[in-house]
Parts: sequence; structure tokens; C-alpha cells
Amino acid sequence: MTAPLDRALAELSRTGGGPDTLALLVRDQDTRRMLLLRAVLDAAEGAAPADCPPAARRRLREDWALLTEADRTADGPRSPARTRLTYPLTGPWARRCLTALTTPDGAGELPLELAYFSALAAAAAARAGLPFSTALTARDGLLCLPSLGVLRTGRTGSAVIEVRHKNGRLTLRRRGASDVHVRLEQGVGAWSGAPAWTPAHALPGLLPGAAPVPLDDLDPYRTPPHDPGRFAFSGARGPDHAERKRWLQAWSGTAQALRTGGEQRLTETVVLLRCLVPLAPPPGSDGRGSSSGTRREAFGALLSTTPATPTALAATLVHEMQHTKLAALGELVELHRAGPEARYFAPWRPDPRPYDGLLHGTYAHLALADHFQRTALAEPAHREAAWAEHARYHAQVAAALPALVASPDLTPAGRRFVDGMAAAHERLSARPAPRGHTARAQAYVKAVRTLWAQRQSPTPPIPNR
Repeated sequence: MTAPLDRALAELSRTGGGPDTLALLVRDQDTRRMLLLRAVLDAAEGAAPADCPPAARRRLREDWALLTEADRTADGPRSPARTRLTYPLTGPWARRCLTALTTPDGAGELPLELAYFSALAAAAAARAGLPFSTALTARDGLLCLPSLGVLRTGRTGSAVIEVRHKNGRLTLRRRGASDVHVRLEQGVGAWSGAPAWTPAHALPGLLPGAAPVPLDDLDPYRTPPHDPGRFAFSGARGPDHAERKRWLQAWSGTAQALRTGGEQRLTETVVLLRCLVPLAPPPGSDGRGSSSGTRREAFGALLSTTPATPTALAATLVHEMQHTKLAALGELVELHRAGPEARYFAPWRPDPRPYDGLLHGTYAHLALADHFQRTALAEPAHREAAWAEHARYHAQVAAALPALVASPDLTPAGRRFVDGMAAAHERLSARPAPRGHTARAQAYVKAVRTLWAQRQSPTPPIPNR
């Protein structure tokens, strides 16, 4: 193991991560994204004509050439082309294309999937200031230009849109309708007075000088395909003006809430978070439930229902950034060889968890225990509520850690990582919550464990002891 990776493993095991460690994760994920895109191009080049028609292959080459020119025009790690290619939601698109290209009978949707790449290339070229003229395909009545906005054609099915760009101005031309003129804005979004155009939105950077964070309610790949499972994402949501205002109100106090829970939490959010995807409330929650998550194939994206307060959004970010860090670390180094069987007790879920799921959940809850302990010690006005949260997360981690530590499936790196988590949990015990909070949290975990055991099949589960 190299020295940087060795240091990263030690820092991340404590739910931390210094600037070099966070940069390592980002750099590795960006490299993997570029390799994935290269795999899509190579699969298209090697596909039979029936799987990837010559016209689609030719257009893919043209789009890549446009992106290359855009990258050369505005060279650097934050050039418009590289920003679009490493944008979180490009990952799910690339996975879909690669599946279509490598799966028997998977090519039916390929032309429409590749049409998204054409729009991505056009948006990057416009951001780079390149003049161009191209034809793009609207899908299901929508033409999404990533980071710019969406044109609504008012028709079902596909439609060809002629797109021209010059001097920061796009002209979108479609048969039977007036031209739509769009003026690019700085960073994210593009303005038009046409009712058919909906601009992309963003929240301001968490810190002065930080890049704005897209509030992406337009990208067609922003949520995974529908999953009827109980713990699946609740579905995409297009927030109206009032709901965007609620997002902004919560966001405006989030930096301070994160900093109160530790400067580390603010730093990692600024470095790792690349976009927010609004979710609808969970089904059956009467519009009041909450849901959040990340996607391994969309590094840097956080999917979340509208946050109620800055404190709630900060806690969501702490939780989900740990999943982001751990997923990225897991691609750098193998932590365990456990199978996918769901057998383990997790105090925050009613269903048995696989080892990897237990590891992820425990890691996120450990960071939340740290966050709320720091908040309790720093904020007298919110001390009791923060101690209650800390005690609950601390007790939950205590119940989950034994199964993680005892696993024979840990690799040497995984052993060090889990031992580091246990040491971090022990350090939190040096500043315990008031006795009442601790007793209630422990009683809660004990009751949850009893109920969980009663619900399991006769096959004995693996106890967390």
C-alpha cells in the first residue's frame, strides 16, 4: 500500500480525511469516470452494426471531437468539457450505455441514450465559447442541455432540434414552433423569455469563492430506474419556486451547522458535493416524510427530499458524505470479501443487512455521533437536542461494531479500517452524553434488537456480540 493510500485509510477510518486524502478520492473517481467513458466509446467502435448503427457511431465520434475542442479551448481541470464528463449524473448515463452495448438485445434504446451525449457535448462547447451548429434529439418531449436547462417541445416522442451557438447565445429551432433564444449565465443556468425553456438552477457555494452547487431537477439520469423496494429512492421531484426557496433557506444556514459539528464536515462537503437532486416525499408519508441517499455510479451527487432546517440538511450531508467517502475508498482498496447475504442486525433498519451495508451504515452513524457531540459541546442553545442525537447514534454504533470487528472476511486493510472505527468510537466515549440521554438510547437499541430478533426466520442470525 502506498504512503498516500496508507494515510488515507487511517484518516478515513476515523471518519475524517485531510485535503490530500479528499483530493485522492476525487482524482481517483474522476479517472475512473474517464475510463468508463472510454469503455463506452470502445464498445461502440467494436459493436456490430445491428447493435450500434454506423450513423450512431459516427455521431459519437463527432460529439467526442467537439468535447475535445472544448477542452482544448478552456484547458484545465475545471474546463467545461471535463466538468461535464465528471459531473455525477454522467456516470449513470455511461453505465446505461455500456449495458446497452454489451448486453444481448440491449441496443434498442441506444440511439436515444447516445442523444444525451450529443446534448452534453453541445452544452460543454457552449460553455467553452465555441461557435457551432448541430442537431439534437428531444426525448419524450424534452431536450436537456446539462448545466443550461431544458426545452419542452410540447409533443410526445422524439423530435429533432437545430441548435446554434455564438457569443454566449443559443438558438433552438424546431419545426412548427418559434425559435427559442437562450442566453448563457455564469456557472449554472441559461435565461430565456420563452415559456418552453426551463433554466437549470443552483445554490450558492457553501463558502465564499466556492463553486455553486447545482440543484438538478432536470437531468433525465438523476434518479435510478424505479425500484418498488421498501427502501428505494422516493422518486425525482421538480420543485416549484416556493420549494426552491425552502431549499435556499435551509442551505443558507448549512455551512454554520456543519462547522459547529466540526470543520472537517464542512471541508469534506465543499470538496465532495457536486450536485443536489431533489426527491419527492416517500409514498404514504402525507408529504412530510424525508429521504436521502447517494449512488455509487454518481460520485458527488446527493439525492434528498426538501430539508426542513439547516440543522437537518447538515445532518443529511454528514451522513451521505460518509457513504461517498467509503464507496470511493472501497474502489481504491479491498476492505472485505463478505458476500451479499443479508444476515446482520443494524439498529437503524428493521431488515437484516449484508456486511457491506452494515459497514456503510455504521460508518455514517459514527460520523453523526461525532458531529452531534461536537455540536452539543459548542452550542448551549441546542445542547440537549444534540446530546440526545449523539447518544442514539453512539449506542447504535456500539451495537453494530462487534459484528464488523469479528468478521473473518476482512482484508488486512479492512481490519485496520474497522479497528480505526472502533478506536474513534471509544474516543467519543471520553465525553459521554448526560446519563439520562445515554440510558434512553441504550434502552431504545435493546428494544429494537429484541423486536428485530422476533421478526427473523428460525435460522439463527449472526449476533452482534
